[in-house]
Amino acid sequence: MIDAKSLQEEFPILGQEVNDEPLVYLDNAATTQKPKAVLQTIEDYYYKDNANVHRGVHSLAERATKKYEAAREKVRQLIHAHERAEVLFTRGTTTSLNWIAQSFGDAFIHEGDEIVISYMEHHSNVVPWQQLAKRRKAVLKYIPLTKDGFLDIDEARKQITDKTALVAIAHASNVLGVINPIEELTQLAHKHQAVIAVDGAQAVPHMPVDVEKLDVDFYAFSGHKMCGPTGIGVLYGKRYWLEQMEPVEFGGEMIDFVHPYESTWTELPWKFEAGTPNIAGSIALASAIDYLTKIGFAEIYQHEKELVNYVLPRLQAIDGLTIYGPPEPRDHTGVIAFNLDGLHPHDVASALDMEGVAVRAGHHCAQPLLEYLDLAATTRASFYLYNTKEDADRLVEAIKVTKEFFKNGTF
Repeated sequence: MIDAKSLQEEFPILGQEVNDEPLVYLDNAATTQKPKAVLQTIEDYYYKDNANVHRGVHSLAERATKKYEAAREKVRQLIHAHERAEVLFTRGTTTSLNWIAQSFGDAFIHEGDEIVISYMEHHSNVVPWQQLAKRRKAVLKYIPLTKDGFLDIDEARKQITDKTALVAIAHASNVLGVINPIEELTQLAHKHQAVIAVDGAQAVPHMPVDVEKLDVDFYAFSGHKMCGPTGIGVLYGKRYWLEQMEPVEFGGEMIDFVHPYESTWTELPWKFEAGTPNIAGSIALASAIDYLTKIGFAEIYQHEKELVNYVLPRLQAIDGLTIYGPPEPRDHTGVIAFNLDGLHPHDVASALDMEGVAVRAGHHCAQPLLEYLDLAATTRASFYLYNTKEDADRLVEAIKVTKEFFKNGTF
């Protein structure tokens, strides 16, 4: 069982006041805060080990390279990849998905092929496929949702056919708080000889993930959403595909030999990692993985479930508050999107900020979803391992205060 109140002491940023109120940080779907252990890792690297990797033979370079590749092994263990060569370091989920679209897509998607995604996707899992479809004259198709925000699996079976070359889907929604049935979708895609790519940005930080068990072809996620630094992410790919794919960036590090008019690439995974990588970010991501693993991903998942079980009924009881996604707490991740009748989400978020409660407002980089739901924007609260029931109470009370303020004009 997680003692979230004690954990907050390990995150320096959470100890501050905002607008004369103790900070309650509920924007974790956008980015998470960093524990002292991760911050110390970044500092230690720059103080003691700062050198380029895979190039020098001096002590600093060897230490940096050893820690960088040890970080890759940490990631492999985390997601249960078969081998380190299947783990590529990128700038984040967006870069990872773009690499798939540009490298795999340009090589294996042909005119008339179908690319299937859903209406709940983040822009990072929409725009690359739009552009790929235009480049390759392919057809982009959408899986609709049920009235409660679940992926309509019956419709998925209709959309994914023998014409489907690629299925790209979020493991968990950053707006609706649903978890998609990845194993079932993978089996469906593979039944039709299609490849499946998964956006795991909202899943890996919150639950155990096993890419071999899921049998996905590609899986992407970001470090900053799991207590790591910004600017570091991961692309997992099956060796079968990575061996056949061409790099999308070229330069140092990823070459074998460079001749005046042609070059050859080094082996996996380095053939995709051109230039000086985010060494500090990779090592700090390993530190974040250590931190979260010590707590336990199953425990993190259970903690968020307990918070949602506690707060969702309280939010549903507020008159004039509409919540999007499944109505039952058991079906919800720690992401809760809502609107207050008659109020713009930006006004709601600003009012909550005056109460010290940090939430998100806007389209959450999911405009196709909001268009599908006939919405312009929503307010979103998202919980993580360091949030408490007291934080949930502060959210509920701040919403009530906001409602009264706009009704009566006084805080």
